[in-house]
Amino acid sequence: MSRERPRRGALPPAQENIEKLQKVVNDVNYYGAQQMYKSISARYISAERYSEALDILQSGACIQLENEQVTCGAELAVLFVETLVKGNFPCNEDNLDRIRKIYEKFPRIPVPQHLGLVDDDDMHKLSEVIGAAKTRVECCSSFLRPAIKWSAESGSQRNGSPELHDMLADYMYSESPEMDMTKVSYHFVRGKQPAKFASILVDFMGKCYPDEDDLAIARAVLLYLSLGNLRDANRLMDEIKVQVKAKHLEFPQSDLLQFIRYLLLTLQRDAFPLFNMLRQNYQPSIDRDQHFNELLDLIAEKFYGVRRRSPLQGVFGDLFKMME
Repeated sequence: MSRERPRRGALPPAQENIEKLQKVVNDVNYYGAQQMYKSISARYISAERYSEALDILQSGACIQLENEQVTCGAELAVLFVETLVKGNFPCNEDNLDRIRKIYEKFPRIPVPQHLGLVDDDDMHKLSEVIGAAKTRVECCSSFLRPAIKWSAESGSQRNGSPELHDMLADYMYSESPEMDMTKVSYHFVRGKQPAKFASILVDFMGKCYPDEDDLAIARAVLLYLSLGNLRDANRLMDEIKVQVKAKHLEFPQSDLLQFIRYLLLTLQRDAFPLFNMLRQNYQPSIDRDQHFNELLDLIAEKFYGVRRRSPLQGVFGDLFKMME
């Protein structure tokens, strides 16, 4: 007597497919496995078996990333977040832990800082290394940005999970060959690690061009303040001073940072006229970065109830819109 065939369209427990797909990856058939991960998980999603789809996608993302198939792993990681949204999963510690486990599988490969570029082969190798680093950062960002948005929409944090912001900021700083401290700072100030952020800024001070160090510190403080977060703005400044002293470095001295010190003191009081006077007196320093005036308008709104004349423009406006 022939064995009874399973009902057409019936789906086995997810673990059966996870084990089968892992064998395909172990056979180094990364592309074939990728197509199977996507098609099989889609069937579970269509059947509204979202938890099992998440199991398959998480397993696939981690396995592909472990094998340095960054693009494939990131694609499955993005599908994982999309399934969290489709299944109306809450932003809780269990689901954040699943995102954390995928994130921890993204490769970290330091970009060589000193290469003897004496021939075309060296230049070609450097170009490949930089290209791979850019891909890693773009892929990790493509996963964590929608995860942050999901956490904002299904959790209690208006700006999204602080832990996810810290993850993205840390990965962008450690892996990006072309440092964008504005984006790194945007995410760190929405995190919960001002001491870690301070260490990043101190490290950046040793790598940046002259006159960029005080701009980076001022930008970080102003971004904290634009969120109404005076506590962490002060903690950041204090921690930078502690770490600079411990490393026998010099804290940057400039009119801009003098303005920042006075601003932090002013915001502890109901002193809007003094706030305006500071802006007028230090306008040449504030104008060193085209976005500082916009951030100060936002700070005036947060601390003194003064409505902005226009919405944020440029890179800050784009970042704010991206996370809305």
